Amino acid sequence: MTITYKDAGVDIDAGDLFVQKIKPFVKSTFRPEVLTDIGGFGGLFALKKYRNPVLVSGTDGVGTKLKIAFMMNRHDTVGIDLVAMCVNDIVVQGAEPLFFLDYFATGKLMPQNHSLVVKGIADGCKQAGCALIGGETAEMPSFYSEGEYDLAGFAVGVVEKKNIVDGSRIKPGDQVIGLASSGLHSNGYSLVRKVLFEKAGYGVDDILTELGGPKLGEALLTPTRIYVRTLLALMKDFDVRGMAHITGGGITENTPRVLPRGTTAVITKGTWDIPPIFKLLKKKAGVDDAEMYRAFNMGIGMILVVPKKQADKVIKKAQKLGEKAFLIGEIAKGKQVVKYEEKK
Repeated sequence: MTITYKDAGVDIDAGDLFVQKIKPFVKSTFRPEVLTDIGGFGGLFALKKYRNPVLVSGTDGVGTKLKIAFMMNRHDTVGIDLVAMCVNDIVVQGAEPLFFLDYFATGKLMPQNHSLVVKGIADGCKQAGCALIGGETAEMPSFYSEGEYDLAGFAVGVVEKKNIVDGSRIKPGDQVIGLASSGLHSNGYSLVRKVLFEKAGYGVDDILTELGGPKLGEALLTPTRIYVRTLLALMKDFDVRGMAHITGGGITENTPRVLPRGTTAVITKGTWDIPPIFKLLKKKAGVDDAEMYRAFNMGIGMILVVPKKQADKVIKKAQKLGEKAFLIGEIAKGKQVVKYEEKK
C-alpha cells in the first residue's frame, strides 16, 4: 500500500487551486517595475529613477487579532492589517514602499476562505502603492488548530539618502501632529480578548451601545489605517522632521524612538477624539491612563513632528488628503520620553 502526500495531510491540488484563485488579486497590485509573474522562485523588481537609493525594509504580523477573524469566520480584512503594519513602519523613515511579500501558514489549506486573506493583502498593497511580488503558502498538518492560520509580511521601500527621515533634526519648539487611527489597529489584542471576552463576558456578535452600532467582532476587525500616500505627499510639501508609527507600546513608547537627545515630547490629552472602543476597554479593564497609553494607540495611529510655522498648513493638507489630523503637542527640552499634560 502506497501513501501519498495528500494522505499525510498536504493537498497539492488544493495548493494549485489556491494559486489560481489569488492570481488576479496579486497581479492587480503590480507596478511597471515588476519583471516577473506569479509562480516564480523569486520576485524581480527593477529599481528606477533614484540617484542615491537607500533600501528600507520591515517585517511584521497581525498578532492575536487573527483570533477575532477565526471567531467571526471573516478573512478579508486581516491582510490589510498585515500590509499596514509593515508599510507604515518603513514610510516613517521617508521611504516609498515598493514591494511586499507574505507568508501564509495553515494546517489545512481551504482555497475559498484563504484566498480572501490574499485579497486583503492585495487591497492593502494597492492602498500603499506597492506590488505584491511573491510569498509562501505553507500547509502544515497538525501544526495549527483546525481553521486557524498565521501571517507574516515583509515590505521593501526606497528613499533618496538625502531625504531619510530619522528625527535627528527635531528641536524644541517643533509641533507634534497626530493622525487619527481607525481603531485598535493590530496591537493589544491579547489584552482586548482577556478584558472583553474573559472578564466582561461579551461575544463577537454582541451589539454594544457604547460602540454605536456594529457587532463587537466587526468593530475589533476594523483594518489598520495605511498612511503611506498621505505621508509621501506631506513630505514633498513640508519639512517633516520625524514620524512615529504608533503600534505596540502606544504613544508612550513609540514617540521617543524618533526623538534626538535633549528633547522630550509633551503631549496634551484632550486634543484629539478618542474612539469609543478605548473608553470601553478602560472601563472594563479598570486600568489607569498610563497603562492605556502604553498598551494602545488611543486614537492616534501616526505622529509627525514639523516646524511650528508649518503645523497649521500640514494639518489642513492632511485633512484634505482624507485624514483626521490634530495638533497634539510640542517638543521641549528634556529626556527622550513622552510627558503628558491635561488640556487647559
